[in-house]
Amino acid sequence: MNKSRHAPDIWLLLAILALLAIGMVMVYSAGSVLGFRNYGDSFYFVKRQLLFAGLGLIAMFITANTDYLVLKRFAKPVLIACFILLVLVLIPGIGVVRGGARSWLGISSFGIQPSEFMKMGMILFLAKWLGTEEYDISGFFRGLLPPLALIGSAFALIMLQPDLGTGTVMFGAAMMMVFTAGAQMKHLLSLGAMGVAGFAGLIAAAPYRLQRITAFLDPWSDPLGAGYQIIQSLYAIGPGGLGGLGLGMSRQKYSYVPEPQTDFIFSILAEELGFIGGLAVLLLFLVLIWRGMKVAMSLPDRFGSYLAVGIVCMVAVQVVINIGVVIGLMPVTGITLPLISYGGSSLTLMLTALGILLNLSRYAR
Repeated sequence: MNKSRHAPDIWLLLAILALLAIGMVMVYSAGSVLGFRNYGDSFYFVKRQLLFAGLGLIAMFITANTDYLVLKRFAKPVLIACFILLVLVLIPGIGVVRGGARSWLGISSFGIQPSEFMKMGMILFLAKWLGTEEYDISGFFRGLLPPLALIGSAFALIMLQPDLGTGTVMFGAAMMMVFTAGAQMKHLLSLGAMGVAGFAGLIAAAPYRLQRITAFLDPWSDPLGAGYQIIQSLYAIGPGGLGGLGLGMSRQKYSYVPEPQTDFIFSILAEELGFIGGLAVLLLFLVLIWRGMKVAMSLPDRFGSYLAVGIVCMVAVQVVINIGVVIGLMPVTGITLPLISYGGSSLTLMLTALGILLNLSRYAR
């Protein structure tokens, strides 16, 4: 394959760096009160975020400058390692419970989330598998069913933690790759109907998920319980108006919005920077997604194209779910806003994945 390498997509790079910079400012602003209250340091969260951003930028530089075809050789061992980590995290004494989910491996406040690694591991392996010239996904039993079984196995392990948010992002990105690879719509629609039924079963199996659904439909029916997060998020967004209350001037971060530096950071951003600030962030994500899909459509090989699609869809699904939850259009699901929210594993791995996307842009026609 004849490949001509050039500079990475500048608009994609600028969008990534701009979102990361905004995220740093907002992690400090949104987490300063909680950091001072819990740790006696207003800079507690942003200092840790800077550390992981530094590691992530180093990883992004490496992945942006390494031939992406090298990744094909590591796709299978990476996926196997991700499955092993997902099993290990479920073992009491090894997996660490935080926020009611056994999702972490690590010591004290430092840890990693294996489910975050699985998102990228699954995308990488599927890109190699679906990109094989002789593989035909149009059939059901020999084409569509094998990758679905693999995706379903990873999703099931993530749900045992349980971590519905990360599992949904992994599943959504993987299914978009399967669709792009040429799976028949009739097969996907049939499986989609079964998936909806299964999703309803997952919700019914855990009372807290059912409470989140009812709270989403009418949060004011339980304002101090299941509806609390959505109501406080809307109380943050509403007063922000067009231009916001001003950077650092949020009221809801004073122990009203739970964990304002993570899942609900966009509500604090909208409160402080207003509609204009929120719109600017969304436009930057749109630029990232647009340039990423342009890269996917311009690559000379199937592996690269599917890899780009998976990374872009991972970002897009995560953004849609996070913003949907914050503005009350979706039930509450614990998921971060890429590059903006506080989080070590998620930020480092997201920058690593975006480094791969920048690498792919260097070979786009």
